[in-house]
Order: sequence, then C-alpha cells, then structure tokens
Amino acid sequence: MSADDDGRTRCDWAYGQSQLYRDYHDQEWGQVLRGQVALFERMSLEAFQSGLSWLIILRKRDNFRKAFEGFDLEKIARYTDRDIARLMADEGIVRNRAKIEATIANARAVADLDVDLSDLLWSYAPPPRPRPKTLADVPAITPESQAMANDLKKRGFRFVGPTTAYALMQATGMVDDHLATCWVPTPAAV
Repeated sequence: MSADDDGRTRCDWAYGQSQLYRDYHDQEWGQVLRGQVALFERMSLEAFQSGLSWLIILRKRDNFRKAFEGFDLEKIARYTDRDIARLMADEGIVRNRAKIEATIANARAVADLDVDLSDLLWSYAPPPRPRPKTLADVPAITPESQAMANDLKKRGFRFVGPTTAYALMQATGMVDDHLATCWVPTPAAV
C-alpha cells in the first residue's frame, strides 16, 4: 500500500479512486452507525449494490433517498404497485424490480420486529479484533454475518445474504476492516 495523491495511505480498494469514493472511505465506511432509519438505508443500499460497483450506488445515493422518501420506514411499508411502477421508471436509481420489492418487504419486516432494527443488527457485531494487514485477510462472510443473514431471512427480510450482511457490518462499523496501514482512525468503542 502506498500513499494516495493527497499523501494519505488508504485501504487498497480506495486507493486512486474518485474523490466521492475516497470521501466515503475516509468519512463513512467503517464508522459506527446506529439508528433504525440510518441502518435501514444502508441495508437497502447494500442490497441494491449486490452485483454492482459501490461507486454506482454512491453516485445515486441522493436519488435513492429522494425516491424512497428519506427511507421513511412507515411510508415504504405502505408502498403499492403504483410505487413500484414509479420506482421502476426512476432513472436516478438502480431499477431492479426484485431489489425494489425487497426494500418494500424489508420495511414491512422492520414494522413486524419485536426489537429495534439497530439493536438487532448490532447484536451480531463480533468483539473487536486487530485490523487486517492485507485485503486477502478480509473475509467475505463470517459466522456472525451468516447468523445475521439467517435471522433476518427468518424475519422476512430479502437480499440479506451473509456476504451482504458482512458488507453492512463493515460499512457501519460493526467490524473494523480498514487495513492496519490505513490512516483512518479506529472507530470509537461502541
């Protein structure tokens, strides 16, 4: 790993990328995020990212927020076929019917939870561990992400497989997968 053009050493996946991607790496990825709406948004965006570049999602994030009304869970849970048609026609988002329908189903699943979504997701956060030395040391799935995905699926969630669950854990600070040499400080303890 070498320093980027601003002199900072970053995780390999963020090195030499667009400013938007670097800002995401530097300011958001791996930082502790809590709150039902905030985590629902990230869960939804991770599902939309499946099979695509995260940079596509970052570029469309404001459009997703507008299209899904700020990821207001109550509003999304009431979406109808008319809303699906509206979203399928929205060129500002990823127009994948299965992922749109999953977002709606997931909002309904949140409404049926007997626990706050944030508390549920964070209950799967593993104990802190040393930062990985290389990208090869970063897993794609873990026992915790498998358990999270299984629990969410039992509760009616969609597009939440163990790989997506682990990506959510990484993005929201449940695990710290910034490389050991990365300049981003370790997130504050939860």
